[in-house]
Amino acid sequence: MNINRTINFGNFQIGGENPVFIIAEIGTSHDGDLKKAEELIIAASEAGVDCVKFQYVIAKEIIHPNTGKVLLPGGETPLYENFLKLERSIDFYSELKRIAEKNNLFFLCTPFGIESAQNLKRIGVEGFKIASPELNHYPLLQEVSDFPVIISTGVSTLGDIEKAISRTSKNTALLHCITSYPAPEEEYNLKVIPNMANIFGLPIGVSDHSKDPVLVPALTTALGGSVIEKHITLSQKGDGLDDPIAITIDELSLMCKKIRLFENKEYSEIILELSEVYGSNKIERTLGTGIKQLAPSEAANYKTTNRSIMAITDIKQGEPFTETNIALLRSEKVLTPGLSPEFFSIILNKKATRKVVTGSGIQWDCFLSNY
Repeated sequence: MNINRTINFGNFQIGGENPVFIIAEIGTSHDGDLKKAEELIIAASEAGVDCVKFQYVIAKEIIHPNTGKVLLPGGETPLYENFLKLERSIDFYSELKRIAEKNNLFFLCTPFGIESAQNLKRIGVEGFKIASPELNHYPLLQEVSDFPVIISTGVSTLGDIEKAISRTSKNTALLHCITSYPAPEEEYNLKVIPNMANIFGLPIGVSDHSKDPVLVPALTTALGGSVIEKHITLSQKGDGLDDPIAITIDELSLMCKKIRLFENKEYSEIILELSEVYGSNKIERTLGTGIKQLAPSEAANYKTTNRSIMAITDIKQGEPFTETNIALLRSEKVLTPGLSPEFFSIILNKKATRKVVTGSGIQWDCFLSNY
């Protein structure tokens, strides 16, 4: 099965008859250690990927310091403090780019705000990856709109996706995703891939958070998916935020071999082969209905994982809202989310009708006296 849509991504063309673009998501599994990052890059290259992806962490761009502990696969985590420990200068990412390109891999990095995006531009990146929670970070999407972009679409609706791609370039690919760690294979609803391709007219792939190295990538390939992204680690017992749900290098090598093998097979042939391993019932459940909707495991994350308008300082009654006291942040499940980012420009310069405590979501009653 083939989805006949293509975009240019650096020296790669994604979609159409081109091979699946395989991304090894290293994220922050390097723990800020350049030698460990290089080991991961080399291992990913030897496994057969096309691209290595990292995350450029600046804590204040992502969450509020009052977020507290968040339940992650590795247990309750003081997320803001963890992000602070992962912060590195742009020179660190420049070196990652050099090492990746030395190993003939496309360097991709996820910015989480304007500062990180602008710094990545300075080191000459050729494209960007936008994570699912930043799908509604409209200023960030505008900042990278002159570049090829791959956007994950976890914890989102079709309307959310439409608003996002209206702010990016024509060189945009989408990754179907479930924002749950780990994500159950049976919730992936992979038949949505060709449906989304038809709706948006863009190459579609998958960002796979399931722990199985083959099932979701193989079915994505069978359905004509153009991009497959998978978290990798040197050890699932590591201290990285995503290490517990990432696949090992050996599993990555197996995944790449299966993808390349299945690229040359018919849909029915792939389904039959996978059914012999996983059983036809699991294959059918993983393929799903093809209707784009929030997966059960991610539904509770909607509006808390996404960006909303939050107070970043205490704001007195009568004080105007400015870019120094409000920002677009993830509230996670600890803080109360505010209004959608699309209302940010409307709120600016309005005066607070009551005191707003830092870390609070900005609601209509914060600036409308008769609300």
